[in-house]
Amino acid sequence: MSSRLEWLGSLPLEEAETHLLTCNASRTWARKMVANRPYADESSLIAAAVTGVTELSWTDVEEALSAHPRIGERTAAAHQSEREAKWSADEQSGASDADDQVKADLAAWNVTYEEHFGHVFLIRAAGRSATEMLSELQRRLGNSVAEEQLTVRRELADITGLRIRKLLEDK
Repeated sequence: MSSRLEWLGSLPLEEAETHLLTCNASRTWARKMVANRPYADESSLIAAAVTGVTELSWTDVEEALSAHPRIGERTAAAHQSEREAKWSADEQSGASDADDQVKADLAAWNVTYEEHFGHVFLIRAAGRSATEMLSELQRRLGNSVAEEQLTVRRELADITGLRIRKLLEDK
């Protein structure tokens, strides 16, 4: 077992939950992750984190979404920690490097998406340009609610897995 995994396994329940909430803001998800400690290895932890997202109720997914700012916005969501804000800014660097027109289009289409689906547009932004994210946002507006909820879960699972890795790297 790695020392980073030992660190997470040795934390008191509440402290471990607080750290995990920076990876996914669903309290249900974080509690389950803490309850299932210890993990055999980092791969098992990441697999459990990703699987745990797929098992969340939609209400729990919406709780997780509440910690994500709109694509292209630097403002942290209400429940976002300093660590999450930094990760989000790093992940969204492709959007911050965009030209003014693409930024304006992202802002406008984010609102359209939220009005249509009732929640923030979520995409694993790491490694994607603003133009790619804008194109995906526009494409996903054609999804049914059920299709979009599946897509959001996949994106949330990807983000959660990336953030678990970052959490461990920070230790």
